[in-house]
Amino acid sequence: MNTHFRDTRKIDPNRGALLGDNTPNDQDRVEIGPTQLAFREWQAAGLILPNLPRMREYRWNRLVQHVTERGYGGILMFDPLNIRYATDSTNMQLWNTHNPFRALLICADGYMVMWDYKNSPFLSQFNPLVREQRSGADLFYFDRGDKVDVAADKFSNEVRQLIQEHSGGNKRLGVDKIMLHGLRALEAQGFDIMEGEELTEKARSIKGPDEILAMRCASHACETAVAEMERVARRDVPHNNLSEDDIWAVLHAENIRRGGEWIETRLLTSGPRTNPWFQECGGRIVQNNEIVAFDTDLVGSYGICVDISRTWWIGDEPPRADMVYAMQHAHEHIMTNMEMLKPGVHMRDLSLNTHTLDPAFQKGKYGCLMHGVGLCDEWPLIAYPDQLVDGAYDYHLEPGMVLCVEALVSPEGGDFSIKLEDQVLITEDGFENLTKYPFDPALMGQA
Repeated sequence: MNTHFRDTRKIDPNRGALLGDNTPNDQDRVEIGPTQLAFREWQAAGLILPNLPRMREYRWNRLVQHVTERGYGGILMFDPLNIRYATDSTNMQLWNTHNPFRALLICADGYMVMWDYKNSPFLSQFNPLVREQRSGADLFYFDRGDKVDVAADKFSNEVRQLIQEHSGGNKRLGVDKIMLHGLRALEAQGFDIMEGEELTEKARSIKGPDEILAMRCASHACETAVAEMERVARRDVPHNNLSEDDIWAVLHAENIRRGGEWIETRLLTSGPRTNPWFQECGGRIVQNNEIVAFDTDLVGSYGICVDISRTWWIGDEPPRADMVYAMQHAHEHIMTNMEMLKPGVHMRDLSLNTHTLDPAFQKGKYGCLMHGVGLCDEWPLIAYPDQLVDGAYDYHLEPGMVLCVEALVSPEGGDFSIKLEDQVLITEDGFENLTKYPFDPALMGQA
């Protein structure tokens, strides 16, 4: 029998059977993972890689713990990011978000079953914590037509049997996001449907040691990609031939080159299109001596979200004085608010004690003061005082939480905005700012 190079080639023949993240050192890796480029850059930066099998077990334990603490028989998940958290397995993530064909059940005893696309059960078999692979959770109209109720009945019956076997028939079932026929079928099986999103968001909010290592790696990869985006912008904008989309495409490409996955938004704009904020990038040619502002919203290496924002002045003339003031004010806003972060601080107090933006910037301020982050933007959301809903976030910060600290300084009726955001880890005795990317010296009044 012939042995071909394709069957024996290694990512790095000098590393042995396992890579630094304790995954197989071969080209047959099923799960999305970092590239050789990312591994080289992390090694040069002295970063410690996560132990992925240990990280997966930590996440699985977190979910089982939250199921048992609430007295549930299990948690049934359809959200692809919850499934990624529980299994580290992906399958057509973006398509899955609007065509929910995957489901995952974790029973109270930890038994975990994946319903996947019928031709792809192998996508989660690398993880021994997933004990079974099935199909049949695709309960959307496009895929089932007028017989979606039949499919939902079959699926719900399987869930009932698994709960009977592994949870003693406990019919209190947490569910995160489910199609209407699926919900009705589960209720017909006698299940008492509980708020699954609350469970998964709380479980995901405390990052374990390996998740933090993974986030450090993802942050380094993201910031390296941002640096290339800035390099291209500063090189080509003065030639009047670079669009917003051209700049944004660099971030996409550099993210993928390092094993990143996708970018959730298109929040990069230039000049007057930065105000109001939340316009999406397009074909506008960026002009010399203009602001470029962006929010990465980037799902990067290891599926970790790196959500940072920067604003650049690109040109050979100095920015206006009002732009410099706005930048300094935004910087003061996030740095002052960051100083409040430590374990035991009540989330309400973060809102009530926030640094206050100038009156001219109040109407255009960002939609939140801070928010959690992990595999995407996550619980909690820290509101500005005028948007605070009493009792919505009646909790305290804990070590292992990661928060993105936001600032949007957008003059009402103005022709520019400043967007800044850093990603911050809550430590045992305070905080650590994971974001190392510099602030534009021209806008900071330093050049």
